[in-house]
Amino acid sequence: MHLDEEGKINENTYLIDAEFFKLPKTLALYVLENEGVRMLVDTGENITARKIIKKLKAFNLFPVQKILFTHAHWDHIQAYLKLRKLMKVNHVEVLAHENAVEILKDPAEMNEFFGYSVDPIEVDTTLKEGDIIDLKGFKLEVYELFGHTQDSIGLYDIEHRNLIVGDAIIDKIAHDTYVPVLFGPHFDEESLLKTYEKLRNMRDKLDSITFAHFGTYTGEDVDKILDNVEKMYFKARDCIIDGYKKGLSIEEITVKYHDEIIPDSKIFSKEHLKGLEWNISQNIETLKAAGFLK
Repeated sequence: MHLDEEGKINENTYLIDAEFFKLPKTLALYVLENEGVRMLVDTGENITARKIIKKLKAFNLFPVQKILFTHAHWDHIQAYLKLRKLMKVNHVEVLAHENAVEILKDPAEMNEFFGYSVDPIEVDTTLKEGDIIDLKGFKLEVYELFGHTQDSIGLYDIEHRNLIVGDAIIDKIAHDTYVPVLFGPHFDEESLLKTYEKLRNMRDKLDSITFAHFGTYTGEDVDKILDNVEKMYFKARDCIIDGYKKGLSIEEITVKYHDEIIPDSKIFSKEHLKGLEWNISQNIETLKAAGFLK
């Protein structure tokens, strides 16, 4: 089952649709709440900040006291300062992996790579593998899920057996739509494959997996994702590499990806491929940075 509607996922977790590029159900933020303590997981883009505030208020989740970044890519962090200003609070505790601290403090490399502007962010609480975040008894264990980035973390909800993975393993936007996590200058395939192995070894602990892109998968979908995510990654990667080496344009590679990988996608239908085209262009730049393409 795919839970992709805004609101409660479980007793302590809420999904907020942050509408990546203003497209519904493409980027999810999550609020983890217990006894009045609220932690927002990621912040989305500046253009949706006011809408996010309205949604937090609508779900009685305003304000938040903590903001956790699953990793330091712009679409997960850009709205931080704007949200803080809109909440009119002096301080919000910022949590991130210890490897994210310098990237957040000096985002110049990321800004140049992605072509978006993110202001410096100071981290209050650094995290690493095995740390426990305790929201008045609601406990979350930190897992390092490197590969997509070298600061990607997952949050394991011990009580509900749910793992929030951010972008760490795949962008599983819908049952019929996915794109590989080939984004950014710090992508590392060897680390990603180790993350896939780590997740397979967690199988007995998982009832659900929650994605930034997009929503929560439960039941037999969990096993399908764990069994197939590595194959899905290589199939997607090889499709893009093949198109590039054949000299196809970005538009042609995008059509190739659609036809071979996600032919039934409703989000990226044959008539609406601009969003997918942006993804493919980023995938190609990342494959170049990682040495797969010249």
